[in-house]
Amino acid sequence: MSIKVFQISSELNVGSVGRIAEQIGEAVLVNGWESYIAYARDHQPSSSVSYKIGSAKDLYYHVIYTRLTDKHGFASKKATKKLIDKIKEVDPDIIHLQHVHGYFINIDILFNFLKQADLPVIWTFHDCWSFTGHCAHYEFVGCQKWQSQCKECPQISEYPKSYKDNSYQNYIDKKRLFNSVKNLTIVPVSNWLGDETKKSFLQKNHIEVIQNGIDIDTFFYRDSSLLKEKHLSSGKFVILGVASPWTEKKGLQYFVELAGKLNSDFQIILIGLSKNQIRKLPSNVIGLERTENIQELVGYYSLADVFLNPTLEDTFPTTNLEAQACGTPVITFRSGGSPEAVNEKTGIVVDKQNADQLIEAIYEIKSKTKKYYSIHCRSRAEELFDKRKNFTKYIDLYKRKLGI
Repeated sequence: MSIKVFQISSELNVGSVGRIAEQIGEAVLVNGWESYIAYARDHQPSSSVSYKIGSAKDLYYHVIYTRLTDKHGFASKKATKKLIDKIKEVDPDIIHLQHVHGYFINIDILFNFLKQADLPVIWTFHDCWSFTGHCAHYEFVGCQKWQSQCKECPQISEYPKSYKDNSYQNYIDKKRLFNSVKNLTIVPVSNWLGDETKKSFLQKNHIEVIQNGIDIDTFFYRDSSLLKEKHLSSGKFVILGVASPWTEKKGLQYFVELAGKLNSDFQIILIGLSKNQIRKLPSNVIGLERTENIQELVGYYSLADVFLNPTLEDTFPTTNLEAQACGTPVITFRSGGSPEAVNEKTGIVVDKQNADQLIEAIYEIKSKTKKYYSIHCRSRAEELFDKRKNFTKYIDLYKRKLGI
């Protein structure tokens, strides 16, 4: 029996969400089923049958509409109706939602269709947008209004940016729409996000955590001597940071602070910066723009003695997984789901916003050999983060929902 799985994602085979959609599609195909992925913007070639949602014009209009009204998710009517026509044409057995925010879907039209279609719906949560009146993350500002009723949003200027506050009505509309689908399973990608979802207006739905996985056959230690010769004098302890974009919430300021406190035995390398950010870096920090070259990224992970992720809000960053798969220990703040990837043998978790503890953790890792951490990091990645294991859990979930 051939089962058809239809995913809806903001991206395809690009970025963390896009790669997750692609890898779930690969698991579907390995199982002998049919995989379809509808995507909105950035994409790379896919092993699944792909369909583009809307046009660049549709996306730009949705951005403008959001800016003026704060009704993110309520434009893109024509694009969403065409998407529904495509879904009807494919006639899938399962619909799997990834991001439905990102300026490309009309949630009113989509969820009214899903309610009527009465198909099993799986919805992977990568952030908190689905149960707030506006924002995708709230930990940085410490807002808890989403647990009762959003209003007077403190993050209107944050994604999805708006000049007007419609968070009160957005909250009511999302609560109504997202609870209208009876056969809905919500899949948060971290235990932290799962616990947050259980406090939200979606708590009565079936909630089942499946942590993200990565391709451990791609992310593994490689000899990076050429990179070292290119960027470094011999013998320096390399501290790596990777993000895109780099913002205050991602902790760029902590690298700048560390650059002023660590001596010349250390070298900081940051990947994913804008040209303007690179120009403003301290002279002893190496800044690089974002790379879509996975092999190059693996080289930097392998080169590093420690991966530093001072994120101030995050769900379950795949960079933590990728670094460990390459044998590199991780230091991260105790924020969101970031600490879940690390144990005492693969890194150190420190108190949020504590730069002194970051320095102590760096020196503690430096006091041990890279080989000590490499063995444990790789072992943890193989055990917990292998995409073949983690994304196969979606196949098991599909089967349970279909009763097969």
